[in-house]
Amino acid sequence: MDLIIKNGTIITAADTYTADIAVKDGKIHMIAASLDAPEGVEVVDAAGKYVLPGAIDAHTHLEMPFGGTTSADSYEAGTRAAACGGVTTVFDFVIQGKGKGLIESVEARKALCEPQACVDYAFHTAITDLRPEVLEELEKSVEYGVPSFKVFMVYKKEGLMVDDGVLAAALEKARDIGALVSVHAENPDLIDRRIEKFLGEGKTSAWYHYESRPEFVEAEAVKRAIHWAKAFDAPLNIVHLACKEGLDEVTKARDEGYQITAETCPQYLYFNKDVYKREDGRNWVCSPPMKGQDSQDALWEGIKRGDITTVATDHCPFQSYEKDWGKDDFTKIPNGCMGIENLYPYMLSEANKGRISFNKAVEVCSYNVAKLYGCAPEKGTIAAGSDADIVIYDPNMSFVVSKDNMHSDVDYTIWEGVEMTGYPVMTFSRGKLVFKDGEFVGEAGWGQFVKRKGNK
Repeated sequence: MDLIIKNGTIITAADTYTADIAVKDGKIHMIAASLDAPEGVEVVDAAGKYVLPGAIDAHTHLEMPFGGTTSADSYEAGTRAAACGGVTTVFDFVIQGKGKGLIESVEARKALCEPQACVDYAFHTAITDLRPEVLEELEKSVEYGVPSFKVFMVYKKEGLMVDDGVLAAALEKARDIGALVSVHAENPDLIDRRIEKFLGEGKTSAWYHYESRPEFVEAEAVKRAIHWAKAFDAPLNIVHLACKEGLDEVTKARDEGYQITAETCPQYLYFNKDVYKREDGRNWVCSPPMKGQDSQDALWEGIKRGDITTVATDHCPFQSYEKDWGKDDFTKIPNGCMGIENLYPYMLSEANKGRISFNKAVEVCSYNVAKLYGCAPEKGTIAAGSDADIVIYDPNMSFVVSKDNMHSDVDYTIWEGVEMTGYPVMTFSRGKLVFKDGEFVGEAGWGQFVKRKGNK
Protein backbone atom coordinates (compact mmCIF):
# COMPACT_ATOMS: atom_id res chain seq x y z
CA MET A 1 0.00 0.00 0.00
CA ASP A 2 1.09 3.56 -0.74
CA LEU A 3 -1.52 5.61 1.12
CA ILE A 4 -4.29 5.16 3.67
CA ILE A 5 -7.04 7.74 4.16
CA LYS A 6 -8.57 7.16 7.58
CA ASN A 7 -11.69 8.20 9.48
CA GLY A 8 -13.37 10.12 6.68
CA THR A 9 -17.03 10.07 5.66
CA ILE A 10 -17.07 8.57 2.16
CA ILE A 11 -19.71 9.99 -0.17
CA THR A 12 -20.52 8.48 -3.55
CA ALA A 13 -23.54 8.98 -5.79
CA ALA A 14 -25.31 6.15 -3.96
CA ASP A 15 -23.84 5.86 -0.46
CA THR A 16 -22.60 7.75 2.59
CA TYR A 17 -20.57 5.87 5.19
CA THR A 18 -17.46 6.06 7.37
CA ALA A 19 -14.49 3.89 6.39
CA ASP A 20 -10.78 3.85 5.59
CA ILE A 21 -9.37 3.71 2.06
CA ALA A 22 -6.13 2.03 1.03
CA VAL A 23 -4.43 3.16 -2.19
CA LYS A 24 -1.89 1.11 -4.12
CA ASP A 25 -0.33 1.82 -7.53
CA GLY A 26 -2.76 4.61 -8.29
CA LYS A 27 -5.85 2.49 -7.59
CA ILE A 28 -8.19 2.12 -4.65
CA HIS A 29 -6.95 -1.18 -3.27
CA MET A 30 -9.28 -1.71 -0.33
CA ILE A 31 -12.07 -0.06 1.66
CA ALA A 32 -12.67 -1.25 5.22
CA ALA A 33 -14.05 -0.06 8.53
CA SER A 34 -10.55 0.20 9.96
CA LEU A 35 -7.18 -0.31 8.29
CA ASP A 36 -3.79 -0.50 9.97
CA ALA A 37 -0.96 1.25 8.18
CA PRO A 38 2.20 -0.77 7.59
CA GLU A 39 5.45 1.01 8.35
CA GLY A 40 6.34 3.59 5.72
CA VAL A 41 2.81 3.99 4.35
CA GLU A 42 1.53 7.56 4.28
CA VAL A 43 -1.56 8.15 6.39
CA VAL A 44 -4.03 11.00 5.93
CA ASP A 45 -6.47 11.55 8.78
CA ALA A 46 -9.78 12.74 7.30
CA ALA A 47 -11.72 12.82 10.58
CA GLY A 48 -14.52 15.38 10.38
CA LYS A 49 -14.16 15.61 6.60
CA TYR A 50 -15.86 14.11 3.56
CA VAL A 51 -14.04 11.86 1.10
CA LEU A 52 -15.41 12.14 -2.43
CA PRO A 53 -14.56 10.91 -5.91
CA GLY A 54 -12.84 13.57 -7.98
CA ALA A 55 -15.08 15.61 -10.24
CA ILE A 56 -15.00 15.22 -14.02
CA ASP A 57 -15.37 18.42 -16.01
CA ALA A 58 -16.61 17.09 -19.35
CA HIS A 59 -16.79 20.45 -21.12
CA THR A 60 -13.73 22.69 -21.48
CA HIS A 61 -12.04 24.69 -24.24
CA LEU A 62 -8.34 25.03 -23.36
CA GLU A 63 -5.92 26.83 -25.67
CA MET A 64 -8.82 27.20 -28.11
CA PRO A 65 -8.46 29.67 -31.00
CA PHE A 66 -11.73 31.62 -31.13
CA GLY A 67 -12.96 35.13 -31.76
CA GLY A 68 -9.62 36.45 -33.00
CA THR A 69 -7.67 35.21 -29.98
CA THR A 70 -7.04 32.03 -27.98
CA SER A 71 -8.69 31.06 -24.71
CA ALA A 72 -6.52 32.23 -21.84
CA ASP A 73 -5.80 28.93 -20.07
CA SER A 74 -3.21 26.59 -21.53
CA TYR A 75 -3.57 22.87 -20.90
CA GLU A 76 -1.21 23.27 -17.97
CA ALA A 77 -3.01 26.24 -16.44
CA GLY A 78 -6.47 24.77 -16.98
CA THR A 79 -5.66 21.36 -15.51
CA ARG A 80 -3.77 22.99 -12.64
CA ALA A 81 -6.87 25.01 -11.79
CA ALA A 82 -8.96 21.87 -12.15
CA ALA A 83 -6.85 20.01 -9.59
CA CYS A 84 -7.22 22.89 -7.15
CA GLY A 85 -11.01 22.68 -7.46
CA GLY A 86 -11.21 18.92 -6.98
CA VAL A 87 -11.54 18.11 -10.69
CA THR A 88 -9.39 15.07 -11.48
CA THR A 89 -10.37 14.47 -15.12
CA VAL A 90 -10.85 17.14 -17.79
CA PHE A 91 -12.55 16.66 -21.16
CA ASP A 92 -11.47 19.11 -23.84
CA PHE A 93 -13.03 19.74 -27.23
CA VAL A 94 -10.99 19.09 -30.35
CA ILE A 95 -12.27 21.22 -33.23
CA GLN A 96 -11.95 19.35 -36.53
CA GLY A 97 -10.38 21.64 -39.11
CA LYS A 98 -11.70 21.73 -42.66
CA GLY A 99 -10.16 18.88 -44.63
CA LYS A 100 -8.80 17.20 -41.50
CA GLY A 101 -9.58 13.75 -40.14
CA LEU A 102 -11.03 13.07 -36.70
CA ILE A 103 -8.19 11.02 -35.21
CA GLU A 104 -5.64 13.27 -36.90
CA SER A 105 -7.23 16.24 -35.14
CA VAL A 106 -7.31 14.46 -31.77
CA GLU A 107 -3.68 13.39 -32.00
CA ALA A 108 -2.56 16.96 -32.70
CA ARG A 109 -4.29 18.20 -29.54
CA LYS A 110 -3.12 15.19 -27.56
CA ALA A 111 0.49 16.02 -28.44
CA LEU A 112 -0.10 19.55 -27.16
CA CYS A 113 -1.82 18.41 -23.96
CA GLU A 114 0.33 15.43 -22.95
CA PRO A 115 3.39 17.30 -21.59
CA GLN A 116 1.20 19.89 -19.85
CA ALA A 117 -1.67 17.99 -18.21
CA CYS A 118 -1.66 18.06 -14.41
CA VAL A 119 -4.64 15.67 -14.14
CA ASP A 120 -6.09 13.03 -16.46
CA TYR A 121 -7.71 14.16 -19.69
CA ALA A 122 -10.00 13.02 -22.47
CA PHE A 123 -11.39 14.54 -25.65
CA HIS A 124 -14.61 15.04 -27.55
CA THR A 125 -14.34 15.88 -31.25
CA ALA A 126 -16.40 18.72 -32.71
CA ILE A 127 -17.37 17.75 -36.26
CA THR A 128 -17.27 20.62 -38.74
CA ASP A 129 -16.58 18.79 -42.02
CA LEU A 130 -18.53 15.54 -42.28
CA ARG A 131 -17.22 14.24 -45.61
CA PRO A 132 -18.08 10.59 -46.46
CA GLU A 133 -14.67 9.40 -45.31
CA VAL A 134 -15.07 11.30 -42.03
CA LEU A 135 -18.46 9.69 -41.46
CA GLU A 136 -16.77 6.30 -41.81
CA GLU A 137 -13.97 7.40 -39.45
CA LEU A 138 -16.43 7.85 -36.59
CA GLU A 139 -16.22 4.14 -35.78
CA LYS A 140 -12.42 4.23 -35.80
CA SER A 141 -12.58 7.13 -33.36
CA VAL A 142 -14.72 5.04 -31.01
CA GLU A 143 -12.10 2.28 -31.15
CA TYR A 144 -9.37 4.88 -30.56
CA GLY A 145 -11.06 5.88 -27.30
CA VAL A 146 -12.93 9.03 -28.31
CA PRO A 147 -16.57 7.87 -28.66
CA SER A 148 -18.22 11.28 -28.20
CA PHE A 149 -18.77 13.99 -30.80
CA LYS A 150 -20.18 17.49 -30.84
CA VAL A 151 -21.98 19.41 -33.53
CA PHE A 152 -22.60 23.14 -33.45
CA MET A 153 -26.06 24.28 -34.55
CA VAL A 154 -24.67 27.82 -34.40
CA TYR A 155 -21.50 29.80 -35.28
CA LYS A 156 -22.28 29.80 -39.00
CA LYS A 157 -20.00 32.75 -39.79
CA GLU A 158 -17.15 31.17 -37.81
CA GLY A 159 -17.33 28.02 -39.94
CA LEU A 160 -18.26 25.70 -37.07
CA MET A 161 -21.98 25.17 -37.74
CA VAL A 162 -23.40 22.07 -39.39
CA ASP A 163 -26.83 21.87 -41.05
CA ASP A 164 -29.67 19.56 -40.11
CA GLY A 165 -28.62 17.01 -42.73
CA VAL A 166 -25.18 16.64 -41.17
CA LEU A 167 -26.71 16.44 -37.68
CA ALA A 168 -29.06 13.69 -38.87
CA ALA A 169 -26.22 11.74 -40.52
CA ALA A 170 -24.10 11.99 -37.37
CA LEU A 171 -26.98 10.82 -35.18
CA GLU A 172 -27.71 7.80 -37.39
CA LYS A 173 -24.08 6.75 -37.53
CA ALA A 174 -23.55 7.29 -33.80
CA ARG A 175 -26.59 5.12 -33.03
CA ASP A 176 -25.13 2.25 -35.04
CA ILE A 177 -21.61 2.35 -33.58
CA GLY A 178 -22.31 3.11 -29.92
CA ALA A 179 -21.17 6.73 -30.01
CA LEU A 180 -22.76 9.83 -28.48
CA VAL A 181 -23.55 13.10 -30.24
CA SER A 182 -23.80 16.34 -28.25
CA VAL A 183 -25.19 19.59 -29.61
CA HIS A 184 -24.74 23.27 -28.94
CA ALA A 185 -28.35 24.25 -29.56
CA GLU A 186 -29.11 27.82 -30.69
CA ASN A 187 -30.72 29.15 -33.87
CA PRO A 188 -28.08 31.12 -35.87
CA ASP A 189 -30.47 32.82 -38.27
CA LEU A 190 -32.51 34.34 -35.46
CA ILE A 191 -29.31 35.42 -33.69
CA ASP A 192 -27.88 37.11 -36.80
CA ARG A 193 -31.16 38.86 -37.54
CA ARG A 194 -31.48 40.18 -34.00
CA ILE A 195 -27.83 41.30 -33.87
CA GLU A 196 -28.29 43.27 -37.09
CA LYS A 197 -31.39 44.93 -35.67
CA PHE A 198 -29.77 45.94 -32.36
CA LEU A 199 -26.60 47.27 -33.94
CA GLY A 200 -28.68 49.27 -36.39
CA GLU A 201 -30.48 50.86 -33.44
CA GLY A 202 -27.19 51.67 -31.68
CA LYS A 203 -27.84 49.10 -28.95
CA THR A 204 -24.33 47.80 -28.30
CA SER A 205 -23.96 47.00 -24.58
CA ALA A 206 -23.50 43.49 -23.17
CA TRP A 207 -27.22 43.36 -22.38
CA TYR A 208 -27.86 42.93 -26.10
CA HIS A 209 -25.76 39.79 -26.15
CA TYR A 210 -28.57 38.29 -24.08
CA GLU A 211 -31.28 40.01 -26.12
CA SER A 212 -29.80 38.67 -29.36
CA ARG A 213 -30.08 35.07 -28.13
CA PRO A 214 -32.84 34.91 -25.48
CA GLU A 215 -34.71 31.85 -24.28
CA PHE A 216 -36.67 31.10 -27.45
CA VAL A 217 -33.53 31.13 -29.62
CA GLU A 218 -32.09 28.27 -27.58
CA ALA A 219 -35.40 26.47 -27.04
CA GLU A 220 -36.17 26.18 -30.77
CA ALA A 221 -32.83 24.53 -31.49
CA VAL A 222 -33.19 22.15 -28.54
CA LYS A 223 -36.61 21.09 -29.84
CA ARG A 224 -35.24 20.60 -33.35
CA ALA A 225 -32.28 18.53 -32.17
CA ILE A 226 -34.50 16.32 -30.02
CA HIS A 227 -36.93 15.92 -32.93
CA TRP A 228 -34.16 14.47 -35.11
CA ALA A 229 -32.84 12.26 -32.32
CA LYS A 230 -36.31 10.84 -31.75
CA ALA A 231 -36.84 10.35 -35.48
CA PHE A 232 -33.68 8.25 -35.75
CA ASP A 233 -33.98 6.69 -32.28
CA ALA A 234 -30.48 7.90 -31.50
CA PRO A 235 -29.01 9.01 -28.18
CA LEU A 236 -28.48 12.76 -27.88
CA ASN A 237 -26.83 15.00 -25.30
CA ILE A 238 -27.67 18.71 -25.00
CA VAL A 239 -24.65 20.60 -23.67
CA HIS A 240 -24.74 23.82 -21.61
CA LEU A 241 -28.54 23.85 -21.43
CA ALA A 242 -29.65 27.19 -20.01
CA CYS A 243 -33.39 27.64 -20.54
CA LYS A 244 -36.60 26.29 -19.03
CA GLU A 245 -38.40 25.62 -22.31
CA GLY A 246 -35.49 23.57 -23.60
CA LEU A 247 -35.41 21.58 -20.37
CA ASP A 248 -39.14 20.94 -20.71
CA GLU A 249 -38.45 19.27 -24.06
CA VAL A 250 -35.71 17.13 -22.50
CA THR A 251 -38.07 16.05 -19.73
CA LYS A 252 -40.83 15.20 -22.21
CA ALA A 253 -38.50 13.10 -24.38
CA ARG A 254 -37.07 11.26 -21.38
CA ASP A 255 -40.57 10.55 -20.07
CA GLU A 256 -41.34 9.05 -23.49
CA GLY A 257 -38.36 6.72 -23.11
CA TYR A 258 -35.82 8.36 -25.43
CA GLN A 259 -32.08 8.45 -24.66
CA ILE A 260 -31.86 12.21 -24.19
CA THR A 261 -29.45 13.65 -21.64
CA ALA A 262 -28.66 17.23 -20.73
CA GLU A 263 -25.78 19.12 -19.18
CA THR A 264 -25.96 22.50 -17.52
CA CYS A 265 -23.24 24.76 -16.10
CA PRO A 266 -22.60 26.35 -12.71
CA GLN A 267 -22.78 29.87 -14.17
CA TYR A 268 -26.42 29.25 -15.17
CA LEU A 269 -27.18 27.94 -11.70
CA TYR A 270 -25.76 30.96 -9.85
CA PHE A 271 -26.01 33.98 -12.19
CA ASN A 272 -28.96 35.14 -14.27
CA LYS A 273 -29.38 37.57 -17.18
CA ASP A 274 -29.15 40.61 -14.89
CA VAL A 275 -25.34 40.30 -14.95
CA TYR A 276 -25.44 41.76 -18.48
CA LYS A 277 -26.81 45.00 -17.08
CA ARG A 278 -23.64 45.50 -15.04
CA GLU A 279 -20.96 47.92 -16.16
CA ASP A 280 -18.61 44.94 -16.51
CA GLY A 281 -21.32 42.70 -17.95
CA ARG A 282 -19.08 41.77 -20.88
CA ASN A 283 -17.15 39.47 -18.50
CA TRP A 284 -20.20 37.16 -18.35
CA VAL A 285 -20.65 36.94 -22.12
CA CYS A 286 -20.86 33.28 -23.11
CA SER A 287 -23.17 31.31 -25.36
CA PRO A 288 -25.81 30.41 -24.57
CA PRO A 289 -26.04 33.41 -22.24
CA MET A 290 -27.42 33.36 -18.72
CA LYS A 291 -31.19 33.45 -18.82
CA GLY A 292 -34.03 34.62 -16.56
CA GLN A 293 -34.66 33.53 -12.99
CA ASP A 294 -37.45 31.16 -14.05
CA SER A 295 -34.95 29.25 -16.18
CA GLN A 296 -32.44 29.11 -13.33
CA ASP A 297 -35.09 27.76 -10.96
CA ALA A 298 -36.11 25.16 -13.56
CA LEU A 299 -32.51 23.99 -14.01
CA TRP A 300 -32.19 23.29 -10.30
CA GLU A 301 -35.43 21.33 -10.38
CA GLY A 302 -34.14 19.43 -13.42
CA ILE A 303 -31.05 18.41 -11.45
CA LYS A 304 -33.15 17.24 -8.52
CA ARG A 305 -35.42 15.03 -10.61
CA GLY A 306 -32.61 13.68 -12.81
CA ASP A 307 -33.50 15.27 -16.17
CA ILE A 308 -30.23 17.20 -16.07
CA THR A 309 -27.68 14.40 -16.02
CA THR A 310 -24.39 16.27 -15.68
CA VAL A 311 -22.97 19.63 -14.66
CA ALA A 312 -19.85 20.92 -16.44
CA THR A 313 -18.31 24.32 -16.99
CA ASP A 314 -17.82 25.17 -20.69
CA HIS A 315 -14.58 26.70 -19.36
CA CYS A 316 -13.39 29.06 -22.10
CA PRO A 317 -11.95 32.16 -20.44
CA PHE A 318 -10.40 35.24 -21.97
CA GLN A 319 -8.35 37.96 -20.31
CA SER A 320 -10.13 41.10 -19.14
CA TYR A 321 -8.40 43.28 -21.74
CA GLU A 322 -9.74 40.93 -24.42
CA LYS A 323 -13.25 41.17 -23.02
CA ASP A 324 -12.78 44.95 -23.16
CA TRP A 325 -12.61 44.78 -26.96
CA GLY A 326 -16.39 44.69 -26.83
CA LYS A 327 -17.10 47.44 -24.32
CA ASP A 328 -18.73 49.50 -27.09
CA ASP A 329 -19.92 46.60 -29.28
CA PHE A 330 -21.15 43.35 -27.74
CA THR A 331 -20.38 41.41 -30.95
CA LYS A 332 -16.65 41.96 -30.37
CA ILE A 333 -16.60 40.38 -26.89
CA PRO A 334 -14.74 37.04 -26.91
CA ASN A 335 -17.29 34.40 -26.04
CA GLY A 336 -16.70 32.37 -22.88
CA CYS A 337 -16.38 32.27 -19.09
CA MET A 338 -14.19 30.52 -16.53
CA GLY A 339 -15.34 27.91 -14.04
CA ILE A 340 -13.13 24.81 -14.00
CA GLU A 341 -11.92 25.55 -10.45
CA ASN A 342 -15.39 26.57 -9.25
CA LEU A 343 -17.50 23.64 -10.46
CA TYR A 344 -17.13 21.17 -7.59
CA PRO A 345 -16.74 23.70 -4.75
CA TYR A 346 -19.93 25.47 -5.85
CA MET A 347 -22.05 22.34 -6.24
CA LEU A 348 -20.75 20.93 -2.95
CA SER A 349 -21.39 24.26 -1.25
CA GLU A 350 -25.01 24.15 -2.42
CA ALA A 351 -25.21 20.61 -1.05
CA ASN A 352 -23.76 21.85 2.23
CA LYS A 353 -26.52 24.46 2.36
CA GLY A 354 -29.16 21.76 1.81
CA ARG A 355 -30.22 22.67 -1.72
CA ILE A 356 -29.32 19.20 -2.99
CA SER A 357 -27.78 16.18 -1.30
CA PHE A 358 -24.04 15.55 -1.37
CA ASN A 359 -24.84 12.31 -3.18
CA LYS A 360 -26.59 14.29 -5.92
CA ALA A 361 -23.61 16.67 -6.24
CA VAL A 362 -21.31 13.66 -6.71
CA GLU A 363 -23.79 12.12 -9.13
CA VAL A 364 -23.96 15.09 -11.54
CA CYS A 365 -20.31 16.14 -11.23
CA SER A 366 -18.65 12.72 -11.28
CA TYR A 367 -20.60 9.45 -11.40
CA ASN A 368 -23.03 10.32 -14.22
CA VAL A 369 -20.24 11.90 -16.23
CA ALA A 370 -18.10 8.77 -16.09
CA LYS A 371 -21.05 6.55 -16.95
CA LEU A 372 -22.31 8.72 -19.84
CA TYR A 373 -18.92 9.15 -21.47
CA GLY A 374 -17.54 5.64 -21.07
CA CYS A 375 -14.92 5.92 -18.34
CA ALA A 376 -16.73 4.12 -15.52
CA PRO A 377 -16.01 2.35 -13.21
CA GLU A 378 -12.38 3.54 -13.31
CA LYS A 379 -13.61 7.09 -12.83
CA GLY A 380 -16.57 8.62 -11.03
CA THR A 381 -16.76 6.66 -7.81
CA ILE A 382 -14.89 5.41 -4.76
CA ALA A 383 -14.70 1.64 -5.00
CA ALA A 384 -12.06 -1.07 -4.94
CA GLY A 385 -10.38 -1.16 -8.34
CA SER A 386 -11.28 2.39 -9.32
CA ASP A 387 -8.65 5.05 -9.92
CA ALA A 388 -7.63 6.79 -6.70
CA ASP A 389 -9.05 10.14 -7.82
CA ILE A 390 -10.05 11.41 -4.41
CA VAL A 391 -11.07 14.75 -2.92
CA ILE A 392 -11.04 15.50 0.80
CA TYR A 393 -13.61 18.16 1.60
CA ASP A 394 -13.93 20.22 4.79
CA PRO A 395 -17.65 21.00 5.26
CA ASN A 396 -16.88 23.56 7.97
CA MET A 397 -14.49 25.69 5.96
CA SER A 398 -15.57 29.09 4.67
CA PHE A 399 -14.02 30.23 1.39
CA VAL A 400 -14.51 33.44 -0.58
CA VAL A 401 -13.53 33.24 -4.25
CA SER A 402 -11.05 35.83 -5.52
CA LYS A 403 -8.79 36.00 -8.54
CA ASP A 404 -5.98 36.01 -5.95
CA ASN A 405 -6.83 32.51 -4.68
CA MET A 406 -7.61 30.91 -8.04
CA HIS A 407 -4.96 28.96 -9.97
CA SER A 408 -5.55 29.55 -13.68
CA ASP A 409 -3.85 32.15 -15.88
CA VAL A 410 -6.92 34.40 -16.18
CA ASP A 411 -6.63 37.87 -14.63
CA TYR A 412 -10.16 38.01 -13.16
CA THR A 413 -13.01 35.70 -12.22
CA ILE A 414 -16.77 36.05 -12.63
CA TRP A 415 -16.99 34.27 -9.25
CA GLU A 416 -15.22 37.13 -7.42
CA GLY A 417 -16.65 37.54 -3.91
CA VAL A 418 -18.84 34.44 -3.97
CA GLU A 419 -18.70 32.68 -0.60
CA MET A 420 -18.55 28.89 -0.49
CA THR A 421 -19.74 26.94 2.54
CA GLY A 422 -17.20 24.12 2.78
CA TYR A 423 -14.24 23.66 0.43
CA PRO A 424 -11.83 20.98 -0.86
CA VAL A 425 -8.60 20.79 1.13
CA MET A 426 -6.83 17.94 -0.69
CA THR A 427 -7.01 16.43 -4.17
CA PHE A 428 -5.42 13.14 -5.21
CA SER A 429 -5.01 12.18 -8.87
CA ARG A 430 -4.48 8.43 -9.19
CA GLY A 431 -3.15 8.46 -5.63
CA LYS A 432 -0.78 11.39 -6.14
CA LEU A 433 -1.37 14.51 -4.04
CA VAL A 434 -1.86 17.41 -6.45
CA PHE A 435 -3.58 20.01 -4.22
CA LYS A 436 -3.30 20.73 -0.51
CA ASP A 437 -4.59 23.58 1.65
CA GLY A 438 -4.91 26.13 -1.14
CA GLU A 439 -1.71 25.26 -3.00
CA PHE A 440 -1.10 23.28 -6.16
CA VAL A 441 1.48 20.58 -5.41
CA GLY A 442 1.25 18.50 -8.58
CA GLU A 443 3.22 18.65 -11.79
CA ALA A 444 2.70 19.19 -15.49
CA GLY A 445 2.82 15.96 -17.47
CA TRP A 446 1.33 13.81 -14.69
CA GLY A 447 -2.07 13.53 -16.37
CA GLN A 448 -2.81 10.57 -18.63
CA PHE A 449 -5.06 10.19 -21.65
CA VAL A 450 -8.29 8.41 -20.73
CA LYS A 451 -9.27 5.92 -23.43
CA ARG A 452 -13.02 5.58 -23.20
CA LYS A 453 -15.53 2.94 -24.23
CA GLY A 454 -18.47 3.30 -26.61
CA ASN A 455 -21.96 2.06 -25.75
CA LYS A 456 -22.36 -0.60 -28.44
